[in-house]
Parts: sequence; C-alpha cells; structure tokens
Amino acid sequence: MDNPEISTTANTGTNGGIVTIAVDGMGGDNAPDVVLAGISQAIIKDPNLNIIITGPENVVKAAAEENPSRVEAVVTTEVIAMDEHPANAVREKKDSSIVVGCKLVKEGRAQGFFSAGSTGACMAAATLYIGRVKGVSRPAIASILPSPVAPVVLTDVGANADVKPEYLLQFAQMASIYAQKMLKVKNPRVGLLNIGEEETKGSMLAQEAYILLKEKLIGFAGNAEGNDILKGKFDVVVTDGFTGNVVLKTIEGAAGMLFGELKNMLSASFSRKLGAAMIMSGLKELKQTFSADEVGGAPLLGVSGSCIIGHGSSNAKAIANGIAASAKYVREDVTGIIAQNVSQGGGKNEQ
Repeated sequence: MDNPEISTTANTGTNGGIVTIAVDGMGGDNAPDVVLAGISQAIIKDPNLNIIITGPENVVKAAAEENPSRVEAVVTTEVIAMDEHPANAVREKKDSSIVVGCKLVKEGRAQGFFSAGSTGACMAAATLYIGRVKGVSRPAIASILPSPVAPVVLTDVGANADVKPEYLLQFAQMASIYAQKMLKVKNPRVGLLNIGEEETKGSMLAQEAYILLKEKLIGFAGNAEGNDILKGKFDVVVTDGFTGNVVLKTIEGAAGMLFGELKNMLSASFSRKLGAAMIMSGLKELKQTFSADEVGGAPLLGVSGSCIIGHGSSNAKAIANGIAASAKYVREDVTGIIAQNVSQGGGKNEQ
C-alpha cells in the first residue's frame, strides 16, 4: 500500500507566537457591528493575536482607533454582496474587503483570512489570490459538525459539485490532517458518504472512490451512511460538494426546527412551563452542543494559507471563534503539513 507516514515537521506556523489575521469588516448579515464586537472579543482572549481589518474607512478606522496596538485598518472602497455572482464579483471588485483580505495573505502581511461574507466569493478570491497548495487539485470546504459524541469533519460542503475519485482522496487526506491538528484526533477514522455499507453500493464515482481510499488512505473505515454521520462512528466524512452542502443544510435545518418546536411545546401550557423550568439547564447544554457559533467557520482546505469562512448569520461570538480558528490553523501549520503530504500521495494518520 502506497501510504507514507504523514510528516509533521513542516514549521511555517508560529507555534503559539504572534499571528496576524486579516478580517473582512463587511462580512455577514449583521456586519459591521458584529464583526467589530467579535474582533474585540478575539484579541482579549488571545494576547498574541493581531488583526488587519478591511472595509470602508469609517468602519476600519473606528476599529483601529479602539485597539491601536492590535488592530490595523486597511481601507477598501468596494463590498461584495451575498447575492452577487462570486467569480465575477471577485474579478470586477478588486478593491473589495474580501479580495484585499486575501491579497494581504498572499503578500505575507497576514497569515490567515476570516470572513462571514459570501462563501463563493471567499473561495474564488482565496483560490485566485492566495493560491492552491502545490499538488492539490481542488480546494475543499470542510465543516465541523457538532455532535453529542464527538465533532465530525464533513468535506466537501460546497466548493466542488462535480468531483473525481482522486479529488475525494485528497479531500480525505486534507480533512484527516485538519482533524488531527485542529481537533486533536490522533488517528481519524474516515468514511465515504454512500447509500450503504457495502463497497459495491452507490454510483460509479462512489465505488471507484471506495477502491482508491481503501488502497491509499490508512484510516479509511468504509462507507458512511447518512444516519452514521453524527453517531461518532467516523471522525471525517468525505463526499462531493453538492451532496455535502445538502447534508450540512439538512442537519442545520432539522436541528433548528427541532429546538423551535420543542420550545413551542414546552411553552404551550402552565404545567409544561413548570416542567421546562426543571430541565432548562439541560436543554441549554444540548442546544449549545449543536451550536455552530462554537466552531466559528469552515476552512478552505488546500489553499496556501489559513482561510476560514463564517456563517452569514454569525453573531459576535461566532466571529470571535472564527478568528481564533484562523489563528489556530496557522499555529498548527495545517497548510504546511498538507503541502508536505497531500502532494506526495500521503494520508496515513499521525502516530
């Protein structure tokens, strides 16, 4: 089996030292207010974190004046809206907060970029300006799914609707490294999302990918059915971006509906309200377990720098956690380890 050990000797990270993250000041439905609040929370929690905020002059200068030693303002004149065509907007709006943020990483002024803005625009700008890691065919978006058992890395969740088996192998390799370094899973168990456990199940793509993952990826644990994702059977689940995005939004929608209906039921009568009061702490803890705010954002794996994309509805806490995730990605040198291993056809779990 062609499975060289994953090397973890790359050291382009900062090992807990000072990290500078570029932040899109206009990213998200509630920007810029939540972005500014999130930046303040992030730098309070991490004394070795500096920020470069990109956006309109009135926004970024206010942020820099509030924290002059930790926050630098870079004024931009354009903003990419959520409903714009991502690739066209990135090409046409070169002075947008997203494009300039990615350019700062390319220039070395920042080690990572965070935005809760347009996912497509962030992906296009990062791929175009930050660039892909040599040997990576397609960058992939990974999402950490909160679970009562253990977090699960799902990839791809939207970057690549059409894939080849070789792409799925690289997605699995990159996501395994991400799980090792960011979630501290020593030997990630990788599942290929499919409609059955048997290796002969599914489309031709799924069957060919199964053979390739079985041959090339130590840690491959077989096919993962939809009802396996949150059970803790797998640490990483790999699929194409179309299917992954549907799965992600289905889980988010189901969780939101469940908690909403539960709230309505418990408030429907006085007796139920009394019962709810008795279990309220447990319900809050359960809701927190499934909260995407704790994760902060999804990394674009395979680009030459840290690029974390937050949810459009992110609040200040989610922004702060997304910035923190960007800094951790740099300090754990995820990009360097991917560069050393994925292009070499690696994928064996870290020992």
